[in-house]
Amino acid sequence: MSAKPQHYDLIKKPIITEKATMASEHGAVVFQVDMDATKPMIKEAIEAVFGVKVKAVNTTITKGKTKRFKGRPGVRSDKKKAYVTLEEGNTIDVSTGL
Repeated sequence: MSAKPQHYDLIKKPIITEKATMASEHGAVVFQVDMDATKPMIKEAIEAVFGVKVKAVNTTITKGKTKRFKGRPGVRSDKKKAYVTLEEGNTIDVSTGL
C-alpha cells in the first residue's frame, strides 16, 4: 500500500509531550490529525505512510481555550489527537520526521 497525498493531509504532526512519551513506552504514538478524520481513515493513513501494523486507534478532541490576544478576546482552534497503538514489534521514530 503506497501513501497517497490525502494521507499526508490527514496526519498533521506528531505530538511530543510528557504524556505522549509515557504512552510511547506502551507502544502508542500520538499524532495531531484532521478534525474530520475517522479511526479507520487514521489507521489506513498511518499504515501507508509509516509502513507499520496498527492494532488500535483512540481519539480525543480538545476544545480551544478562550484567550486574550493583545487585549482582545479570541479563541484557540479545536484539536483532534489520535493515540495509535502499534502491533508488537512495530515502532515509529517521530523524532526523525517524514
